[in-house]
Amino acid sequence: MENKNVGFLIIGIALVIGVIVFIFNSALTSIVGTSCNMGPSCTMYDTIRTQTWLSLSIAGVILVIGFFIMFIKQKERIIIRTKKEKKKKLNLEGLDSKEKRVIDILQSENGTIFQATLMEKMEIGKVGMTRLLDKLEAKQLIERKRRGMNNVIVLKS
Repeated sequence: MENKNVGFLIIGIALVIGVIVFIFNSALTSIVGTSCNMGPSCTMYDTIRTQTWLSLSIAGVILVIGFFIMFIKQKERIIIRTKKEKKKKLNLEGLDSKEKRVIDILQSENGTIFQATLMEKMEIGKVGMTRLLDKLEAKQLIERKRRGMNNVIVLKS
């Protein structure tokens, strides 16, 4: 809810409290007028006056709080947007067929694959795969990351 609406709501509550205090005050005054024998010098009138001013001051404080909330500046909302980096088109010129096939497999696997899985898909042995990945790493197209006993091949963007 906006501050302005909350302020109006609190001001409305304060006004309702003020009306209730005045109704209650007039009812008490009529009751004291009929029940007190001493007339206008009755001590109950002083008590009613004190209670009325106390109640009205509480309603006034609530009214001031309502105006304060209504006119206070609402906090600005901070919106954080992340920019998506545009992936650069990979330069596949100068690559042989096996190197292009590795890049294609990596792209189909969202840029990440275990070296053992890549070996199975390429149907190449460990030594051949290591040499092929060395060439691609030297051309800065891929990056090998050690994960325990396995290597993860990551396509550089």
